[in-house]
Amino acid sequence: MRITVLAASLVLASALCLPLHAQAPLPGVAPVAAQVPAHGVVGITDEAMLSPDYWTAAMAAPDQVLLDTAAIRAQNRRLFELDPSMHDLRKLPARLDRRQVRKWLEGASSRPTTPRWDLEGNEVAVAAIDAMFANTAVDAVPADQATRYGLVVHRTDMRGLPTTMRIFSSRGDTDIDRLQESALFPGTPVVIAHESADGEWLFVISPRYAAWVDKHHIAEGSRAQVLGYTTESPYRIITGGVEHTVFTREEPRVSQLQLDMGIRLPLADVAPDKPVNGQHPYAAYVLEMPVRNEDGSLAMSPALLPRRADSAADYLPLTPANLVDQGFKFLGERYGWGHAYGTRDCSGFVSEIYRSMGVELPRNTSAQAVSPALEHITFERSDDSAKRKAALAALQVGDLVYIPGHVMMVIGHHGGMTYLIHDTHGGRYKGADGELVSMALNGVVVTPLEPMMFNETESYIDRMTSIVRPHGELRLPSH
Repeated sequence: MRITVLAASLVLASALCLPLHAQAPLPGVAPVAAQVPAHGVVGITDEAMLSPDYWTAAMAAPDQVLLDTAAIRAQNRRLFELDPSMHDLRKLPARLDRRQVRKWLEGASSRPTTPRWDLEGNEVAVAAIDAMFANTAVDAVPADQATRYGLVVHRTDMRGLPTTMRIFSSRGDTDIDRLQESALFPGTPVVIAHESADGEWLFVISPRYAAWVDKHHIAEGSRAQVLGYTTESPYRIITGGVEHTVFTREEPRVSQLQLDMGIRLPLADVAPDKPVNGQHPYAAYVLEMPVRNEDGSLAMSPALLPRRADSAADYLPLTPANLVDQGFKFLGERYGWGHAYGTRDCSGFVSEIYRSMGVELPRNTSAQAVSPALEHITFERSDDSAKRKAALAALQVGDLVYIPGHVMMVIGHHGGMTYLIHDTHGGRYKGADGELVSMALNGVVVTPLEPMMFNETESYIDRMTSIVRPHGELRLPSH
């Protein structure tokens, strides 16, 4: 969630998955009036609509493979070659120069020009912000340094500055931490580019993001160890929303680790009849998990993933049914901006869904919406309603619909409306009296697209900026 401390309101909304107030509204697509049941969420008139089966039953070809393994690999290669938001760690040089490291560091955050507030509602002192920036130790970056590598050993927050302090744009609005950027999951490879002045934080480059992380969640190893780990076989793919390794007293470093959808973890080579961390392994998969020694170095430890956990021997086939099924595994999960709260936000949500089928996406909506490696069409503010209506008619299951600051995934059509699953802070529609009604959704929800309002005069459709199809060709019908 690249949100600099200085970020303007447009950038803020892009990272938060929150709508902005519009300027100069243009004539657009009139919002559709939809039924509002007792729970107050527009268009959800049947409890069955909250089940993936409802949507897959309506599909003509739910099990059609949209992209095969070879096509997915080719698309992922293009993503890392063409998209500037991605980092191919294998192509980074053996040594990093000061200019490159400082560019990464200075791109992570900038100083605020308006007040910031802490959890207690107190204004954050300028001295406190100065101390955060001083801890980045930008002036201590050497002219030249060997490239260092590491593996993530524990789900860890990525921070804009090396601090756990949460700061907010508005007093009392404690969901939106302006320093929370993203999160890294166990087994993710990183390049270690810099260390904080207090020695407690590392600035790392991951395949999709660069920011500060707690050094205790990174184990440093050789390039061969770290990059080799990501290609070891056989392996398991986490296909549930969130799973955990089993509890173990014997090896607390791998006890109850949170494993999010899409993680790829190799299997350990252990005797099938010998206990692993005090437990027989026959009812589990034995994962080879990276762990951190006291000196920060990388080691490996077996960890048990119970067979009841939702996992697979390989990435799931990229089919319409799987896209919907995977999305619904997060239904009702709390919205966590920048992957806060151990959950995820709108762009993280769609990334995890697609990653469980082997498809990589950029981290943020701003990059996803225009990625040169992904099939997409874009809209200008001046585009007329005919173009937007034509695009709606062409939407398929799995398509990603972008408005400023938010992304939603199409799951089907019903009653003349397009239905979406998305991870959102809130939403609005026009009530029977013509007034805006706000829904405090704050999680993964199902809604129709057509009734949703961006502001008092513009609908989501009016403010569509892009449609992305990560699973095949996308062409706008003539209108």
